[in-house]
Amino acid sequence: MTLRASVAATIGLLGAGLPGCGDKASEAPQGADGPRFLFVDVAREAGLVRPTWCGRPEKPHILESGGTGLALFDYDEDGDLDVYLVNGWRLEGASVLERGPNALYRNVGDGTFEDVTDEAGLGDAGWGCGVGVGDFDGDGQRDVFVANFGPDALYRNEGDGTFQPVAVELGELGEPGIDGWSACPVFFDADGDGDEDLFVTGYIEASLEDVLQARPTLDWKDKKVMLGPFGLEGEANRYFENLGGGRFRDATQEAGLTDVGLYYSLGAIALDVDADDDLDLYVANDSNPNYLYRNDGTGRFQDVGLWSGCALDAQGQAQAGMGIASGDFDGDGLVDLFVTHFADDASTLYQNLGDCLFRDVSLPCGVSGPTYAPLSWGTCLADLDLDGWLDLFIANGHIYPQADEVEGTSYAQANQLLAGNGARFEDVSRDAGPGLAVVESSRGLACGDIDGDGDVDLVVANVDAPPTLLRNDSPRRGSWLLVDAPGALRVTVDAGVRRFVRQAARGGSFNSVCDERHHFGLGPDVQVVDVTVRWPGGSETVRRAVPVNRVALVRR
Repeated sequence: MTLRASVAATIGLLGAGLPGCGDKASEAPQGADGPRFLFVDVAREAGLVRPTWCGRPEKPHILESGGTGLALFDYDEDGDLDVYLVNGWRLEGASVLERGPNALYRNVGDGTFEDVTDEAGLGDAGWGCGVGVGDFDGDGQRDVFVANFGPDALYRNEGDGTFQPVAVELGELGEPGIDGWSACPVFFDADGDGDEDLFVTGYIEASLEDVLQARPTLDWKDKKVMLGPFGLEGEANRYFENLGGGRFRDATQEAGLTDVGLYYSLGAIALDVDADDDLDLYVANDSNPNYLYRNDGTGRFQDVGLWSGCALDAQGQAQAGMGIASGDFDGDGLVDLFVTHFADDASTLYQNLGDCLFRDVSLPCGVSGPTYAPLSWGTCLADLDLDGWLDLFIANGHIYPQADEVEGTSYAQANQLLAGNGARFEDVSRDAGPGLAVVESSRGLACGDIDGDGDVDLVVANVDAPPTLLRNDSPRRGSWLLVDAPGALRVTVDAGVRRFVRQAARGGSFNSVCDERHHFGLGPDVQVVDVTVRWPGGSETVRRAVPVNRVALVRR
């Protein structure tokens, strides 16, 4: 991997994280003249050219609104992040014109990608929705699970650049199979036995005939649009315990993960929200309260969403949960949550207060205003300018093509970048480069250092269009460290007066997979840091005086 010469901006050292967004914040100096952020869409020249289909242009059925997710992961272990894009079908009337194959792009390492879908064996042509990446068989290779409308697909990584399908409708995954409308798959070790279990969200119960024969019947702003989700039956979430040897069993009820409300689940993320050294599960539900399943350490869960404060917004209202981002935005060492929502309803930032309690701080933190009008999907919290504070990126796009006929809104929408300073977020989308001027109806989003230069890049999946690849050319406002520690629960970096904490997260965004390595923007004037990696079971690995601006490998 090569490092692009950094353009450092000299700024004052920011203070430690503040306890709440209503408190006075340390404002980040602007540094060098010019924009603080600069993103450029390089998808076409990089070779990411396949469109991802989602039904008919007029979108008469809700299945045609959801778009698809994607994954950033190093499938061939050459040190570069590769891109896997899930695809849907292209329809005309009641006919299927094209079953769009999923696409695997290998990162060549020179800024371009090679389409290796066919030779890798990952060109599934089901109606794809989301993707999960994990090592289900414990061989050290990253396997792939594709959530489809219809039978889902599990692919075993053979370690030689190819994947082999594993039948998920048979006994290997327990029961008659996952055959409905699945949305977000998440691999994570729920019971602490060392292998990765599988959770899959279900959205709405529908048949292909329902989709092909659908007509717009819902009244929305004097327009006839697709029906749903209300008025339709929800599809149940399912959890599969990994028994080892490539075998699973359906343990949804036993684990306490029964989708009691059939709540139209979309996004899901596994992470340790209460810092007790096991992975909990947070689920974003459309038009219903979100679930927060707290893990007791043995793989048994209890839904604590309502009393924890992250199931509803500050007014006690359920929202249309789509995507999830996690990260310590305020620098207090606790992982916070962000959930994207429908148009004309602000996305929600939940500040972690400790003891599994959250509060909605969207308004005082400056999130409510910028996110109210757009319809939002994939999202991530990442330090995009290396100043030591997490920023917020959001992929936007309406579900109704008829929005183009309504004043003040549109079907294709620009994505958003909200710059963080530890206490508030500021919408800087208009000044973040030509990549933020791209207007599509976007859905899935994945972030990671794609070009190996130390900052975080972004890939966005678009409905009925090729993806957007946003190369981060932002001026550097500090140094960075990328900690590669597979299986870690969290990573702490001590950099003098600042301490940075990253929780491991599986899943998240919108049905997508971000780079699972731990990226730290450290701010200016940092040369060496101490790194502490905490593993399941409570053991720790400590590395002292680690030089910055590099990838640090830490193994258990």
